[in-house]
Amino acid sequence: MKQFSIISSAVAAALFSQSSIAAVITGQVVDKNQQPVVNAQVHVHGKSQAVMTDAQGEFKIDVDSKGQLHVSKDNFIDKRVDINGDDQSVVVTLTPTSVETVVVYASALHKNSLEMISPVNVLSGDNLKNKAKPTLGETLKGLPGVNASYFGPVSSSPIIRGLDGPRVKITQNGLDSSDASRIGPDHATSNDSLAAEQIEVLRGPATLLYGSGAIGGVVNVVDNRIPTDNIETLTGAAQYTHDTVSNTNTYAAKLETGNNGFNFHFDGTKRTGDDYKTPTFELPEEHEEHEGEEHAEHETANSVENTFIDSQTVNFGTSYVGEHLTLGVSYGRIETDYGIPAHEHHGHDHEEEAEHEEAGHGEEIHEESVFAQLEQDRWQGYMSYALHNNWIENISLRVGYTDYKHAEIEDGEVGTVFSNKTTEARATVEHKLGLWHGMAGYHYTESDYDADGEEAFTPASVTKSNALFLLEEKQFGDVTVELGARIEDYQIDSAVTLAEHHHDHAEEAHDEEEEAETINYSADFTNLSLSAGAIWQYQEGQSVALSVSHSERAPLSAELLSNGVHIATGTYELGLGYHIEEGEIHFEPEDIKQETATNFDLSFRRFIGDFGYTINFFYNDIENFYYQQNTGYFFDEEHGLEMAEEVHDDAMAVYQFTSKDAKLYGLEFDVHYQVSPSTLVKVFGDSTTAKLKDDNNYLPRIPANKLGSELQYTVSDWQFSLTGTHYFEQSDITAYETKTEGYTLFDASANYQLDLGPVDTQLYINVDNITDELGFVHSSFIKEKAPLPGRNFSLGIRGYF
Repeated sequence: MKQFSIISSAVAAALFSQSSIAAVITGQVVDKNQQPVVNAQVHVHGKSQAVMTDAQGEFKIDVDSKGQLHVSKDNFIDKRVDINGDDQSVVVTLTPTSVETVVVYASALHKNSLEMISPVNVLSGDNLKNKAKPTLGETLKGLPGVNASYFGPVSSSPIIRGLDGPRVKITQNGLDSSDASRIGPDHATSNDSLAAEQIEVLRGPATLLYGSGAIGGVVNVVDNRIPTDNIETLTGAAQYTHDTVSNTNTYAAKLETGNNGFNFHFDGTKRTGDDYKTPTFELPEEHEEHEGEEHAEHETANSVENTFIDSQTVNFGTSYVGEHLTLGVSYGRIETDYGIPAHEHHGHDHEEEAEHEEAGHGEEIHEESVFAQLEQDRWQGYMSYALHNNWIENISLRVGYTDYKHAEIEDGEVGTVFSNKTTEARATVEHKLGLWHGMAGYHYTESDYDADGEEAFTPASVTKSNALFLLEEKQFGDVTVELGARIEDYQIDSAVTLAEHHHDHAEEAHDEEEEAETINYSADFTNLSLSAGAIWQYQEGQSVALSVSHSERAPLSAELLSNGVHIATGTYELGLGYHIEEGEIHFEPEDIKQETATNFDLSFRRFIGDFGYTINFFYNDIENFYYQQNTGYFFDEEHGLEMAEEVHDDAMAVYQFTSKDAKLYGLEFDVHYQVSPSTLVKVFGDSTTAKLKDDNNYLPRIPANKLGSELQYTVSDWQFSLTGTHYFEQSDITAYETKTEGYTLFDASANYQLDLGPVDTQLYINVDNITDELGFVHSSFIKEKAPLPGRNFSLGIRGYF
């Protein structure tokens, strides 16, 4: 006991002893012309102290140890200044930058977008508000290397470098959004871009902080629902937008206030819209012609049925921000009804249809609207304590609890209900060990997933993970080196029904269902992730970055245990744990190997002067890549599994998750030139190739390459932009895909700044798809049934006070 007491005292003294060094740093921040920079932020790196420069660019800040000042200001390159812990005066000269610099919250080490080793894009401010769409996928798809899955405009998730679903982690303030968007493409994400302060897209593996689900990248939606800075006055914003292509009206509002360290936040949105219009297109034929039927002309449409939306969100948050302690909590509620396009009822009874036709109602038969009711309650908590210690700088904790439910309504009744209750906690300690600055942490998640109904193709499961991670960086002159590691214990538990499907009649199949066994299945994986990278600032405003990472991912329950009809995709899905033998399905989950990615990233950046660029090259070598493969079998409810030569009209192709080695490689770029103070020209694009390594065949639904250009022009109180993006033909396809023709979209926007005294007001009009081009998204499961929207005028007003 005495030894334990001595050790405990020593640890406590090391953690909480205050440095004897106390100093006052004074200084001035100026630009290249020696003019003062007003409202520049001067921040003690790794700690909570921060001040703003005054009208003369001057500042004063108290410090208690050696360290580094981080000086930042919009439209300038950030500057870091070493301090020795004694009273001193400094003059900091900031260099203008040709690109916006934004602190990336998902980086964990207070890096801005220009200092990141891994490629990153940040949408924020008016740029985000102008590009915001109802879904994350549509909001972000114009960024280099980013595309959208597109299951209609209300259900569209981001695809990063050809990877999506379970490989792209979507987070809100660093915690998983915890919806069902990774289970099926018809499930919408629960994040609303209208309420966001900024949206960050981290390309390549970001598994160290966010887990194995981030093997392809991270999309982090940042909001201020838990204020982390003191708010001294009442501020707010309001916005209204009308979209003509779908008759959609969107309202959004935000209010924030505070007093004596206590802060309060409110935001809410309301969106209602109808089915969206398209250029005229041919609908695909649903059934083969029957004997005696004459060949009919292809049916055409100029809208996509069942794509309405009725959504409302509300969020409340409060916090206390003191000198050392920040403590806060928030609550959010989402209620959304949205249509699910191309949602068909398979197994349709032709005899019943004939009876209706005899009764004189044949021409009036239409499938009832199938739509989703999404509800989510989300609690988040945040605690941060700045120790002001020489080597333990900050301790923080983020916790979240999400109760998500997604019900699909068919024929006016609840068909299938998906639910997901998630608990998550992330504790971190930011530290300095000698010349190394880093973060160590613990990450816990538990997800309780359930599905009940006709489309419950994945059984209920409980997934838990416990992880430890470490991220360290050190500067060697102009080079910053970053090393990281994460070890994660990942466990899935589920009750699996051992039903077999084969060439039996309905009565026999019914008997089998009664005799089906249920076993308790459990799988445990240990995922290891490692990373190393460096960025070399070889000249002011120019850098080159290289990173290498090794990431492991265990299968989701949907990839491992699926066994049933997935109506949204019109397929029968089987997981990795099953195999088909002589027309029968057997559950034998043996030798399931983790998906293992080795990723290389090389980036070249210039962000100084009138000309700048970012060019990223990547190569991703993935062992045991999970993907869905066509088995050659078909399934219908009456006959079970059948081969292609025996297929019936309403049968669905059987796709099974399998694992093979794959390689994905490509590039993305963004080049800009400031022609004059009022004119900026951008050129951007990306290319991704994704193949299996053994036979060199292409992976399915890989987005087409794109190339675009944007012109921005500012005059007086007006801001104009014109963007043209060409999506190339996608002919690099699998045997069961069809190629997708290329198309070009032109978009324009105009903003006018109104002078209304204390209210900063903007009137705006955006015109999307100016030429009313017909475009099909290759990565969509329903591309032939749901083309992109036609010409759309988006009119709105927003105000800030």
